[in-house]
Amino acid sequence: MGQTLAEKLIARAAGKDVVRPGENVTVRVDLAMMHDSSGPRRIAPILERLGAQVWDKDKIVLVSDHWVPAVDPQSAQILDITRRWARENNIKAFYDMVGICHVVLPQGGHLKPGMFVVGGDSHSTTGGAFGCYMFGIGSTDMAGVLVTGETWLRVPESIRLEWNGRLRPGVCAKDINLALCARLGLGGAEYRTVEYTGTLVDAMDMEERMTLSNMAAELGAQAGLIAADETTCDWIKATGSDPGDASPWQSDDDANYHATHSFTADELEPQVAAPHSPANAAPVNEHSGVNIDQAYIGACTGAKLSDLRMAADVLADRQVAAGTRLLVAPASRQDMMAANAEGTLTKLMEAGAIMMPTGCGACAGFGGGVLAEDEVCISSTSRNFQGRMGAQSAKVYLGSPYSVAAAAVAGEIRDPREFLQGA
Repeated sequence: MGQTLAEKLIARAAGKDVVRPGENVTVRVDLAMMHDSSGPRRIAPILERLGAQVWDKDKIVLVSDHWVPAVDPQSAQILDITRRWARENNIKAFYDMVGICHVVLPQGGHLKPGMFVVGGDSHSTTGGAFGCYMFGIGSTDMAGVLVTGETWLRVPESIRLEWNGRLRPGVCAKDINLALCARLGLGGAEYRTVEYTGTLVDAMDMEERMTLSNMAAELGAQAGLIAADETTCDWIKATGSDPGDASPWQSDDDANYHATHSFTADELEPQVAAPHSPANAAPVNEHSGVNIDQAYIGACTGAKLSDLRMAADVLADRQVAAGTRLLVAPASRQDMMAANAEGTLTKLMEAGAIMMPTGCGACAGFGGGVLAEDEVCISSTSRNFQGRMGAQSAKVYLGSPYSVAAAAVAGEIRDPREFLQGA
């Protein structure tokens, strides 16, 4: 019997030829990623109590993205702890206020096919888009990784999510994820790994693949994998890194999956998820006419360069509706600069968008953009749990950058295809 991509990646890290679901294995970690919220402020005290040092400073990536920029003494202190720890441990790959960890990590050329990577954040599943096994762990487990360079896991079963066909204009990877949340439910892939396959996934660019893998976390999956191919390697080369040999990192034709779900993209409508769960997703027209106070384009899920372009396609030569505010927080400085150079930011700002700092921001309830009591927001972020973006009584709808931009123009939730030429 052949192996799934997940089994191959775990077997390599465990130093084995073959692993099977249910087997407990100890694995070598190729890279550990932390951010300011989950990292030094929580882990440094553990290491100090143990009298331990990091196992390999060159295999650690640290990113400040949650508490940036500091808005009060508490957030300033957290950032100070992060910066001092980076200096004291000579962490060369420290990205301070330049973007969200899940976007900065691959943009820095740190992810390559075949790697086994851990991250101190639930959306570390994003790394699976690059043909590596990456998943989120808590601070105690991360402390163990930093000391030993190893961790353990129970080999998960794999679920194959096969998407074929073509997406229609105004529909994107975010809509796929919301549709999957509605179909499979939050936790529908709990304790398992999902692997995205099919002709549609093969045709996607890396940023759309990152969006797919990112929201594997909402399905409860440990990892969200996409087999490495020429698109993967070209993207990594553009960062100045060598992707190595991607050919081994594919599932075997006779691999055994826990389940396979097949979908046709041609039939997919733009999706919007109602409060307070991504699983409340339905075609956008089921929510059409809901008035909004705020539209938010941000987060690792929905503010990469391709996401900003989607919003600009809707907003070009239009204005944000009176009484509605549109906030845009690019996912990284690199994406922001590229969007500025090509004129995408100009389109957003001319429409009335308010530009926010790069970082996690309101997605995680930090900094500018949080909501007041009873306010209604539509957001390109990954989660709309009650109270996550501000007041407990606030209501957050989730949509693609297309749908968020369309709502900003209309002042209410609307089908984005109404605002796109040729849609």
